[in-house]
Amino acid sequence: MKILVDADSCPKAARDAILRAIRRTGIQGIFAANRPIPGISNDELCRMELCETHHGAADDRIVELAEPGDLVITRDIPLAHRLVEANISVLDDRGRLYTRENIRERLSLRDFMVGLAEQGLGPERIAGYGKKELKAFADGFDRELQRLIRLARGTGPGSA
Repeated sequence: MKILVDADSCPKAARDAILRAIRRTGIQGIFAANRPIPGISNDELCRMELCETHHGAADDRIVELAEPGDLVITRDIPLAHRLVEANISVLDDRGRLYTRENIRERLSLRDFMVGLAEQGLGPERIAGYGKKELKAFADGFDRELQRLIRLARGTGPGSA
């Protein structure tokens, strides 16, 4: 099992929580980005995947590395869609789990919002990331991580 992070847009507070979980659980963590991300060291548990600078390179690397049983953290909805279709667990940085049941709706909403923004009609500001968002992320992250650990050990619902 691995934890993969779309690190380009992951808030520092969420990255720090993920790093603590990697150290606590001993699960390998991979942070993929088009630029170096401060605070991520390369060692036996954690590594930084520095990707090419073209659009989508980090996303493609995450898709290449992810396998069923892994957990991916991203706010990129098209990337989440690709991963969910490959039966990979995906959370956003606010702890929302993407599923086959909700990803198409989220993708449609995202495309609608992009269309509005292209016409100059989008929201004036992007929502901030504070204690409330971090708590929601930490709760969702812990819940999904524990579920995947139980499945990997063969002790969770749906295991043989």
